[in-house]
Amino acid sequence: MKKITLFLSMLLTGSMFAQTPCSNGRYANDVFTNYTTTSDITYGSNTSFSGSTTTLKLDFFEPTGDTETARPLIIWVHGGSFIGGSKTDNDVKTWSQKFALKGYTCASINYRLGFLPINDSAAAVKAVVRATQDLKAAIRFFYKDRQTSNTYKIDTTRIFIGGSSAGAITALHVAYLDDICEISDYLDSTSITTLGGLDGNSGNPGYSTTVQGVINGCGALARYSWMQAGDVPLCSIHGTADGTVKYNRGIVNPGTPLMYLDGSRMLHERACAIGVENQFYTFPGAPHVPYAGNAAYMDTTVNFIRDFLVKRLGCTDNELQPENARMETANLYAINYCDGSPVNEVCPTSGIKENNISSFLLFPNPASNVLNIRTKTAGKFDVSIFDLTGREILNKSILNGQATIDLSNINKGNYIVKLVQNNSYSIEKLVVE
Repeated sequence: MKKITLFLSMLLTGSMFAQTPCSNGRYANDVFTNYTTTSDITYGSNTSFSGSTTTLKLDFFEPTGDTETARPLIIWVHGGSFIGGSKTDNDVKTWSQKFALKGYTCASINYRLGFLPINDSAAAVKAVVRATQDLKAAIRFFYKDRQTSNTYKIDTTRIFIGGSSAGAITALHVAYLDDICEISDYLDSTSITTLGGLDGNSGNPGYSTTVQGVINGCGALARYSWMQAGDVPLCSIHGTADGTVKYNRGIVNPGTPLMYLDGSRMLHERACAIGVENQFYTFPGAPHVPYAGNAAYMDTTVNFIRDFLVKRLGCTDNELQPENARMETANLYAINYCDGSPVNEVCPTSGIKENNISSFLLFPNPASNVLNIRTKTAGKFDVSIFDLTGREILNKSILNGQATIDLSNINKGNYIVKLVQNNSYSIEKLVVE
């Protein structure tokens, strides 16, 4: 009798999952009239930058009255330059509420904030690492719950992460920073070990941190090359006039300068070049996180993210009705395609064309007292060195494509070297030891 019961259960389960996830409009439309919030759930703890213990909490959003037992989860991470912000910030809270009405579950998390000194690039990088460690702990929290009490009824094969501004930076680094050697230009091995490595010690050890996609709201990645073929799909939203986290690439500013990052446009081009599935929506002329205080921007953002997610869930076109509730895929600003030569595409930045100079060599790198510069392109160049706050610390002209620069008066740290010729430029990163 037990065997018959088990077989019947398997048949019913198979029948349930034979239907695609968006049947009856779920996940593509608002199929619930209300949501339920459970606040201040502890998902872990860890040591803050100042040495105190920080209890890590999240707010959980789910459709009211939902009977589904295996639901997709989006974990949202707030912005605030890694020194401020909260899980109750308007943008992440609104996203959580709106997606709960569509049948998703959402978690908006707090994470460890702060770093000193405020103008120290290594301290800023450590703040990013701490944030990524906490997000990973939150992911593990839900894997652990599914395998134990199953309180939140999450389908762990359908977990997505995303955020806004610093929160997007955090989510992108969880998705694409997967090797300690990749951050060796920013932190030494002792610092990385002291922090707890890339996975950290913020809670729920031994459980998975696997996700199915990352949502980038006005964020960036330290190096677009960290995204590799086979990595998880990416959904990005960004304004071209973002002065805080650059649309293309640049120093994160103003307020608290953090580091030099590759913005959403660069990540889109990288994804195109290596075949990572991605969708990219541009708000022409829009500033940083325009959706945070503008209903029209928010609606567009939610619809674009929604379309990204339902495709990840395997929904069919007829389940995405009504059409007027969807993003128009031919929309001028929804860049869902990869054009001709994405690796070499020239992106405008303040009237100067980027990556239009033949690659130049810096050696040795890391350097100590002397830096040599060589380029195959003839003619006069202007070379500048910037620290990671964006402050120019050296500027000189070089002739015949080569120069030797005295670094003896430059402090140890990470720097940006920029070579400019005829309104075009190329950039390399430099470590001074």
